[in-house]
Amino acid sequence: MKTWLMRALLAIVVAMPAAASAETTIKFAYLADPSHEAAMWALKHGKVKSDKIKIEATALQIPALIQATAAKTYDVVQTAAMAIPRARARGLDLRIIGTGLRYHASGEGAGIWVKKDSPIKSVKDLKGKKLGVYSLGSAGITLVRIALADVYGLNVAVRGGDLEFIETPAPALPAALASGSLDAATLIHAQAFKAMQTGEFVPIAQIAGDLTKKYGLRMVSAVHAGYGEKLDAHPEDYKEFLRVLKASEQYALNHQDEVFKAVGAETKTDPEFFKVWFTRFSEFPVDLTADDMKAIDLLWKRAIDLDILKSAPPVKETVWALAVKN
Repeated sequence: MKTWLMRALLAIVVAMPAAASAETTIKFAYLADPSHEAAMWALKHGKVKSDKIKIEATALQIPALIQATAAKTYDVVQTAAMAIPRARARGLDLRIIGTGLRYHASGEGAGIWVKKDSPIKSVKDLKGKKLGVYSLGSAGITLVRIALADVYGLNVAVRGGDLEFIETPAPALPAALASGSLDAATLIHAQAFKAMQTGEFVPIAQIAGDLTKKYGLRMVSAVHAGYGEKLDAHPEDYKEFLRVLKASEQYALNHQDEVFKAVGAETKTDPEFFKVWFTRFSEFPVDLTADDMKAIDLLWKRAIDLDILKSAPPVKETVWALAVKN
């Protein structure tokens, strides 16, 4: 082969982009909620970056997240803490790699609400009443039932208990409560924020605070989870994923005016909501702590007692070995 041709071929090879073969793409599915868009904003808008991996982040509603988890459509999913033992019971090696949602230290955001003129003034008045919940099988509502049982002494059996649980799509809860078809309801965060502003509904219990006081732990309702074979094959990529995800959350906390204004415009949400969410309602911590593991263990054990879960493995057996622990 002629020298000039060899040099030309070599130049082409050298010029080929190395990143195309070296860079790993991690597909991440998370809960579609304005609060999460704030935590993800820096990642999605290039404020935090990685030169090692590419992250494709997709917001999904809860039913789609459940389906995606089972189908392994994504590499990492933000999923209910209750989903881990259920998935593993079906033979899916789903491992916790980080904490998705942790109740805030303030104890607000997971309340039971009634109309402002309701005769129901306390939790004990719920006996014989209808409580609207968005999903009986979710971690959030399981924690509500645990609090009603362990803090307030109610029988929370679905059949024959002290109150009637009415599963209602989350968007329909405020209207059902306002109309009187529900006596009380567990409002999601955006609805609770609106109720705080309007005064139309008032809380008779703040479940997050009740459980923290009872057990000395802030409860965990959602986790970030990955699949064993992928985690084992590319551990450094997933460590980098967690670093970037944490950096995005931290950017939101450090640049609140910038992020909350931008996400408020994108999602048509009052920027004040994000201030309330991050300082009073919840945390998107990413890092997994020893107390988080204790909180998840408590959730699973009490869920078994309440016949919500059939069984659950020890939490430590479900945690990825390289998950950040504090």
